[in-house]
Amino acid sequence: MNIRTGYGYDSHRLVEGRPFLLGGVLIPFQKGGMGHSDADVLLHAIADALLGAVALGDIGLHFPDTDPAWKDADSRMLLAHVVKLLREKGWTVGNMDCTVVLEQPKLRPHVEAMRQAIAGILGTPVDAVSVKASTNERMGFTGRGEGVAAHAVVLVHRTGA
Repeated sequence: MNIRTGYGYDSHRLVEGRPFLLGGVLIPFQKGGMGHSDADVLLHAIADALLGAVALGDIGLHFPDTDPAWKDADSRMLLAHVVKLLREKGWTVGNMDCTVVLEQPKLRPHVEAMRQAIAGILGTPVDAVSVKASTNERMGFTGRGEGVAAHAVVLVHRTGA
């Protein structure tokens, strides 16, 4: 098969005293994601989707939170490593559609910067990267402002296909 899809999901608590990194962009906000790495949920969801599309496991397998080497790791570097793994297996990223779920801050002013950052990491055109934001209508952990979640669907194809 020359085309495959993958789905990724990630969530992190939002806590005081941490920078809020999302899609490779620093978002001004009083809280940031709590995690072993820099807690960029969007890049983590994309990495999981890519790994899943080609049956290479998940982000926890490649960058376990039990390994101190990944403490405060830059998620842009983690995603770049995942892209390298895909290319070594003969796969190329086609396009993706991502949704970030949170109440605050509003992401619309940052979407284009996130699309640019993600496209740069993946080596894809910006028009192959869709980033959307949605609230959870004040329901659940995202609705109460306790955390942020991200979903990503990706398409990959065999190099040269």
